[in-house]
Amino acid sequence: MGQAYSAGLTVTDSIILKKERILPLKGQVLVKKGDMVKAETVIAETLLPGKVIPFNLANKLGVTPSQLVNYIKIKPGQQISKDTILAENKGLFGLGIFKTEVRSPCDGEVENISAVTGQILLREPRIPVQVKAFMDGFITEVIPDEGVVIENKSAYIQGIFGIGGETIGELKFMALTPDDELSPAKIDDSCRDKIIVAGAFISYLTIDVAIKHGVKAIITGGIDDQDIKKMLGYDIGVAITGHENIGLTIVCTEGFGKITMAQKTFDLLKSLDGKKTSIHGKTQIRAGVMRPEIIIPMDFTEDELIAKEASLPILEPGTLIRIIRQPNFGKIAKVISLPEELTQVESETWVRILEAEFENGTRFRIPRANVEVIES
Repeated sequence: MGQAYSAGLTVTDSIILKKERILPLKGQVLVKKGDMVKAETVIAETLLPGKVIPFNLANKLGVTPSQLVNYIKIKPGQQISKDTILAENKGLFGLGIFKTEVRSPCDGEVENISAVTGQILLREPRIPVQVKAFMDGFITEVIPDEGVVIENKSAYIQGIFGIGGETIGELKFMALTPDDELSPAKIDDSCRDKIIVAGAFISYLTIDVAIKHGVKAIITGGIDDQDIKKMLGYDIGVAITGHENIGLTIVCTEGFGKITMAQKTFDLLKSLDGKKTSIHGKTQIRAGVMRPEIIIPMDFTEDELIAKEASLPILEPGTLIRIIRQPNFGKIAKVISLPEELTQVESETWVRILEAEFENGTRFRIPRANVEVIES
């Protein structure tokens, strides 16, 4: 067999990227088709419903639910502030003596009044939500009331794993070699608001120092999963990541442990030192796979924005692969051949394999399911 399909990650110095930026609820789109936007531009905004607070008004007033209608001072949909009088009685003998007032416990809106239970539902003020462009580019489509599609030409790297949300900053290359380990002493105030590139590994102590110096994100070959647990206070498991609030974003390009950064990734990041970069750590391993992304916009014209049709990564002689199983987890190699016949492996299972070669010329055979393609 001359080629086969496999899972893959993209590492390239030039790609036409197309990103949807969508509100969580319908709202207002603030840009129009053809606009050139910066990553920091707010492209749409909306208001999320506030928290609902149930409030037993009849009980607070000391009347039955059916009597509540005689004393209530509000109506559904009414805007209220804290201490707005919700209901009051007329006091002793209707003379206002010992009159009881019940006031709102919060600002917001009256959602519902029930004459059956005597409860009212109050909704706290709506929460404004803004969606930013995240990457420099052209607005090529506006989805009314929902968001936009942005396109640009970028250098683009997908990581293996990440934590932390979207952020934007200047790339600061700090690793000397792909197998370098960044020490805490190298991080100072010159790293503030930067996205720094480490080598093969970043330790908990170095991450802690980076947070204290205001680093926005770290790109590293590997990280210790116990350090992640120490930072988050829980095991990451198979959950979707990207929502963690630890003070910065981390993207691992190779995996867990000390793993030399792929030479291609290292060289690409080094060539882009000082460039504006958009990065996020969102990772989902299960269905609907999502990878952390590093996006470095390039100069381009609108007529260059013709994206290639999506296709499955192909294994064929010459393809760069990353090994995703032990004992060579994380290592990069080049496919030499794809034997057609089934081969029995250590588990006694018959599988299709490939022959590949490390940079040092060592050749080996491995099941095709144990590698992923590095696309470019």
